[in-house]
Amino acid sequence: MRRSKTIAPSLTQNGRRKDSQNLHDPALYINRELSALDFQEEVLEEALDTSHPLMERLKLLCIVASNLDEFFMIRVAALKEQIEAGIVEPTPDRLSPHEQLRRIRERLLALYARHEQALLEDVLPALAAEGVRIVRYRELTRQQQEHFRQYFTSDVFPVLTPLILDPGHPFPRLLNRSINIAFNLSSRDDRSERSVGVLQLPPVLQRLLRVPDTEGYAFVLLEEVVQANADQLYCGWEIRDSYCFRVTRDAEIEIAEDEAEDLLREIAEQTRVRNWGADAVRLEVDAAMPAGLRQLLMRSLGLEPDDVYAHRRPMNLHDFLTLLKLDLRHLKDPPFTTRIPPEFQGDSSHVFQMLRSRDVLVHHPFDSFSNTVVKLLRTAAEDAAVVAIKIILYRTGGDSPVIEALKTAAMNGKSVTAVVELKARFDEENNIVWARQLEQAGVHVVYGVLGLKVHAKAMMIVRREEGSLRTYVHIGTGNYNQTTARIYTDFGYFTARPQVGQDIAQLFNVLTANARHVQTETVVLAPEHLGTHLLSLLNDVTEASANGKRCRISAKLNALVDPDIIRMLYRASMAGVQIRLVVRGICCLRPGIEGISDNIEVRSIVGRFLEHSRMIIIEHESERRVFLSSADWMPRNFYRRVELLFQVPDSTIADELSQVFEVYWRDTVKARILQPDGKRTRPDLSNGAPLLSAQHYFLDRIRRTTT
Repeated sequence: MRRSKTIAPSLTQNGRRKDSQNLHDPALYINRELSALDFQEEVLEEALDTSHPLMERLKLLCIVASNLDEFFMIRVAALKEQIEAGIVEPTPDRLSPHEQLRRIRERLLALYARHEQALLEDVLPALAAEGVRIVRYRELTRQQQEHFRQYFTSDVFPVLTPLILDPGHPFPRLLNRSINIAFNLSSRDDRSERSVGVLQLPPVLQRLLRVPDTEGYAFVLLEEVVQANADQLYCGWEIRDSYCFRVTRDAEIEIAEDEAEDLLREIAEQTRVRNWGADAVRLEVDAAMPAGLRQLLMRSLGLEPDDVYAHRRPMNLHDFLTLLKLDLRHLKDPPFTTRIPPEFQGDSSHVFQMLRSRDVLVHHPFDSFSNTVVKLLRTAAEDAAVVAIKIILYRTGGDSPVIEALKTAAMNGKSVTAVVELKARFDEENNIVWARQLEQAGVHVVYGVLGLKVHAKAMMIVRREEGSLRTYVHIGTGNYNQTTARIYTDFGYFTARPQVGQDIAQLFNVLTANARHVQTETVVLAPEHLGTHLLSLLNDVTEASANGKRCRISAKLNALVDPDIIRMLYRASMAGVQIRLVVRGICCLRPGIEGISDNIEVRSIVGRFLEHSRMIIIEHESERRVFLSSADWMPRNFYRRVELLFQVPDSTIADELSQVFEVYWRDTVKARILQPDGKRTRPDLSNGAPLLSAQHYFLDRIRRTTT
């Protein structure tokens, strides 16, 4: 990448930059929604990769389908709300909501076609060859059909509620993302009398039903069993035909926190509204459904033709993840054993002594979460010298050892405070359940901060030692969730440095007492300072480069959306700063534009694990600063969330993090390079670059150290 000779734009008297280029030009920005679909294309591309085991390919196809569900429930719903309200939120690319929806549909039609082809013509046939089959009901033997008719009568029929549409029975309010069946009916008494029946399949019913008396693993779908036996539901009617459909609803929860007397109760109520009462944003139908029936469903749901997507494949693919529970190890990724860092090996009694002597970095999932984070928390819960534990909980998952350790600590008489973010999207109900469990155990539960989401990841343990108190801190880029710690990449930093302990204590005062204008030295907090601090850091690099110093910015993120940050990166590039970005998902910056971003290169990595860690490396000549953060570079993270940016104080760990970034940057197997037109391409290997997968590199490294 050539070094630009463009001089950094100068400042005007009011402190704003006087740019020689118009950095507000919409052509310089990639649309956020279309970039989100680019990421789904990458995941789909991984599913098409035959080097992956079959079950992993199926899982990726299910993930794409689930991700697109969320895309409709949040992003498409927001665009529709803008149109309905007549309020247009300007975006840097200046695409109107109508134009965004048009382009989204155009992209999705192509994406869904590839996705469907991959499932029906590649993955499912390949699984069938391995003895895992999805069987059509009509292919079953008479004995097998009789088995399922009995099953339907005894286990399904009692929980179904068949409806018929007439003036006394209006169109029902259908559960978000449930599978439904529409029946075209004719009266047996008068064939000219016709009607439409609608049946919702309750989510409590098992979707994939094991077929008896077959070799291998054969399953039939619940909806086909119901369709074949629906004569028991609509007595007196002849079922002419039937088709599945699915409704997706707006899932964004809107809460007037300043008016809610009980935030926990209000969120519990809003999650119920999200499932049942929110507006429909998408209708998925069986591709064979007649036009007249589609029109009826559209009118009943208040949708337009562009909101309808027809599939030949089964709907609600998330249910197919149950196939991964089959004991077919040769069809899955080989298991791996996480590394236990030397500092955490052996008896737990030495952990606090060890942390007094040095800081420790862990890189999940390659380093064990249960034998580091959970081990420290369990040790603290049982240690008589520990007097207090404070932690931020965003998503913890089910059967969480973190929750159990906190409950144990409280029952052992320690002061335990858990800041629980009830508004963690799609985890609200789970968070409510274990928040109540914590309260019952004696934990002081604080439900976030008014008007903000608490997204920072931090824990502090206060211990009495030799007549005084010492604070031990864990700062992470990921949640305190043992399940995701096995499938997401994240960093965790352990330290007993007094200043870090004081700063994290200030963070908790912000969260529990609404403390304001706090002063911290080792961490920077959002929403008060983080965004402006990052702009200042980038500005310093820009000015240094303009003055002839050799500078470089390297960052690993999940998303880059904030227009102020993007413009500052453009200015840095114009000043000659070399910028390397690993952005897993959405990226609205256009790299490689001559004279503006030709010193910026953006890569993304999609592999076995979801890349979730966030780090920033800023270099001025021989000076280097390394940061870990909970925040992506998005307006919501800077201004609508409580986030944390932490400068790594230990030079050895800073070296280690820099080396980790270099491994990611050299990835030639799973990396894609973002082009100026927004397309993502594989690295060019014609120059003889070695094949390297960053995630495989880290896996191989722990295998070498654990054998």
